[in-house]
Amino acid sequence: MASDKMNKALNAQLNFEYYSAYVYLAMAAHADNIGLKGISSWFDAQYQEEMMHATKFLHYIMDRGVVELETIEKPRKEYKDVLEMFEVTLEHEQEVTAKINDLATLAIEEKDHATNSFLQWFINEQVEEEATVKEILDKLKLAGTTGPGLFMVNNELGARTFAPPADATE
Repeated sequence: MASDKMNKALNAQLNFEYYSAYVYLAMAAHADNIGLKGISSWFDAQYQEEMMHATKFLHYIMDRGVVELETIEKPRKEYKDVLEMFEVTLEHEQEVTAKINDLATLAIEEKDHATNSFLQWFINEQVEEEATVKEILDKLKLAGTTGPGLFMVNNELGARTFAPPADATE
């Protein structure tokens, strides 16, 4: 069993993972509304990935503690342009990274080796998440947020599909 403090922290992360999914779902809808189907598809895949992350936390908490679902905050629904969407995405992923790191620190402090081991997957995942978004931002800055450059980036991002890893719900 996880301690009460760890259970509370894990539940906070679970609920933040659901919020993250909601943020990306809103971004997918916004991109679709402005005619950027490829970018919408990229954010939809991001939404699915965040739901998978939430499911991993849910199952882990069910094994070690008590699940406490909270109300999900309403996400922002409009952005000035695509560059702003991805700047917000990078900031959001950096916030997720900080929260995961805080959880890992708590697990170490509590000598909760099982939780620390569980969190290592997320720590590694966040490195990839931030690098991917940074790469997209770099492309947008080079290509531009209108005209042919945006058309090219939109098409490239539309090729992304979500395929859950074999251990997605473990």
